[in-house]
Amino acid sequence: MDSKNTSERPVGVIGAGSFGLAIANLLAENNPVLLYARNSEAMHAINEKRHWHKHSIHQEIAATNSLEAVAEQCRIIFPVVPSSNFREMMKSLAPFLHPDHILIHGTKGLDIPGDLMDVEDDSLVYTRKNVHTMSEIIRKESCVVRVGCLAGPNLARELADKQPAATVVASHFNEVIEEGQRLLKSDRFQVYGSQDLIGIELTGVLKNVLAIASGALSGLGFGENARGLLISRGLVEMIYLGKVLGGNMEAFIGLAGIGDIVATCTSPLSRNFTVGYRLAKGEALPQIIESMDEVAEGINTVRIVKKLAGHYGVRAPITEGLYRVLYEEKTIEETLTLLMKFPFNIDVDFL
Repeated sequence: MDSKNTSERPVGVIGAGSFGLAIANLLAENNPVLLYARNSEAMHAINEKRHWHKHSIHQEIAATNSLEAVAEQCRIIFPVVPSSNFREMMKSLAPFLHPDHILIHGTKGLDIPGDLMDVEDDSLVYTRKNVHTMSEIIRKESCVVRVGCLAGPNLARELADKQPAATVVASHFNEVIEEGQRLLKSDRFQVYGSQDLIGIELTGVLKNVLAIASGALSGLGFGENARGLLISRGLVEMIYLGKVLGGNMEAFIGLAGIGDIVATCTSPLSRNFTVGYRLAKGEALPQIIESMDEVAEGINTVRIVKKLAGHYGVRAPITEGLYRVLYEEKTIEETLTLLMKFPFNIDVDFL
């Protein structure tokens, strides 16, 4: 690492996927970074070749395969791992954490207990008591109190290419927001703050459903009028779902909501957009999942949110339509026809 920063305590990042590496590189512009990579091959490539997963690695980043080392050396840690692995990761990390740690996660997914994994079992009830955001998992599995999240239009490839972008750091604690801004902000990366932690988390989760649907529209050859319809009606659906799940409307109409929706619903760099596009081109879901290097969180989110919407009585035609495509072998064309006939009578009915 550069000698000018050797006296500083490093910032931790857990996860060497595309977004984890992008966040690590952003952090490394202002601070030394200790990056946890579970894969030994990744750790050695980062430390020795300074290149991994199509990302160049900043000279201020050092990789380790020890969670204990990250917790001991870093007071502030950014966990960026798939939601399906998040609880397991927290259970492994928790013994090394102290109440003075700060964790700011960058995972856009939901967690459900193992005994509820069979989403197709109608006897299983999904509520906010058993479906959790990642900040809730951090609090449940560790002694850490000061928790935050990152959300916004943050396509990893564009961040890696040093294109201008912005994000939101959300937390109930001003200190967490201020630390996130201090560590991440640069001339090309703006960092906003929000105290609606759950709302900001939910925007990142729910927009992935729209991204899959938007990719499907592109795969079918539909134009921007259709996408504009999808995004506007999808935003209404997100707001209703977000409200019953504990978020505030303001989160959905800001950078982490509309901003992220625009980015992920229009770019083939979005993994969820790519899933929808490939489905519309006739590929089967198992084939798509098998061929992807990283997780598209929206696939699992559709399953979870459909059950949540049913339990709370929220009208969610886009989510329900995608569920039929992903898990009931309905075609994109059939689902689109049903959505176009859905009886929306009022444009904006959530204010």
